[in-house]
Amino acid sequence: MSSDLFASPLYTHFVSNYAQPGGPDLLARTEPFFEWQDARRRAGLWPYSRSLDAAPRAACAVRSETGAGATGLNFLSQDYLSLSTHPRVVEAAHRALREHGLHSAGSAMLGGNTAASLALEDAIAEAVQMPHVALFSTGWGAGFGTITALVGPSDHVVMDALSHACLQTGAAAATRNVVRFRHLDNEAVRRHLRKIRSRDTQNGILVVTEGLFSMDSDVPAIEELQSICHEWGATLLVDAAHDFGALGPRGTGSVGAQGMLGKVDLLMGAFSKTFGSNGGFLATRSPAVRQFVRVFGGPHIFSNALSPLQACVVTEALRIVRSPEGEVLRSRLFENIAVLRGELERREIGTLGAPSPVVPVVIGGAPVARVAARMIFERGVFVNLVEYPAVPIRGSRFRMQVMAGHSAEQARAAAAVVAEAIHEARAIVEGPRQFAVPFAAIQTPVPAGV
Repeated sequence: MSSDLFASPLYTHFVSNYAQPGGPDLLARTEPFFEWQDARRRAGLWPYSRSLDAAPRAACAVRSETGAGATGLNFLSQDYLSLSTHPRVVEAAHRALREHGLHSAGSAMLGGNTAASLALEDAIAEAVQMPHVALFSTGWGAGFGTITALVGPSDHVVMDALSHACLQTGAAAATRNVVRFRHLDNEAVRRHLRKIRSRDTQNGILVVTEGLFSMDSDVPAIEELQSICHEWGATLLVDAAHDFGALGPRGTGSVGAQGMLGKVDLLMGAFSKTFGSNGGFLATRSPAVRQFVRVFGGPHIFSNALSPLQACVVTEALRIVRSPEGEVLRSRLFENIAVLRGELERREIGTLGAPSPVVPVVIGGAPVARVAARMIFERGVFVNLVEYPAVPIRGSRFRMQVMAGHSAEQARAAAAVVAEAIHEARAIVEGPRQFAVPFAAIQTPVPAGV
């Protein structure tokens, strides 16, 4: 029988409980959220805002927000091919620093472009077989800026329900006419488009999906989806943030793996998963679309451009991605993925989706997830806990992120720690008296009002 402790806000509330506070004082009304967050932090149940002491290698030192440190296996960083520490990429950064300095010193529309950023545009265009590329200083900016530039108030957005927050926010900012279809359900897209076109033939429709969905590690049927869009006069945008570079032939992502390279209407991506840098891009076959998004996409025109150092880093990373060495790194990455998923499943811990650098580990309820997250950190494995509203309310999970720089032994060790912690946390939450560790050991006083 579960303790009343696990019915407290410490375990049952989510950030969404505090997302829209009321009251006339904009500053004071943040206090209830902080009290709840701080209670979780002091109980060791707030696994966010951690910091790495050095580079995001396969093993590293990590500190919690309270300053508690641990050294262990890093399965939380997004560096899928381990290129952020690759000697050639590091040297490219040093060379860029010497030749270009640190700063772009302006937006891309006002002097912020550099020889390095123009070379990167050309390299991406060649890689994705779409000749016109616009760069953004963040992947978020690429998604938000593309949608808000192209979609007007009378237009429509039909998007996968699990689309990234930058896409969801961009759609909400652009138009009220937003429909979310059931995840990966292309027939639902067809029904929505048919319904929209039955009453509106004058305005545009943007259909939004991702090449790899990072919470479930699954992919859409892109060719079919593009065909449906053409059938109903809609435009398809594919967000390749997680798959470009890490999946597909020569790192061309899901569009390359599905034979759709250069055939989708719009392709956007981010450099922060595989390419060792911040930043993002939009690729299109239309010079008009590129120029329109550059001028009317707020994050492009009103943010400083990608720095020359970042541009040189991404360009060198892309060279490696597309080279025989890139194939070796992807092969090594997928060997590690197979080991991790296999070891977790052997220990009766489920994983979602298809093999990819993102391994979603199913937990379920928030109390179990939060207790397990604390145990895993204390035992020297670092993973990301994902909770509602990023996933369904009973769909808490660990998002483990695998790198080419991991070894098979590290993947096995991490799987053992994660599986053991989940099983132990379930025993604590669901039946504390039957568990060997004293239940009182995890009971942390909850401050009044939380």
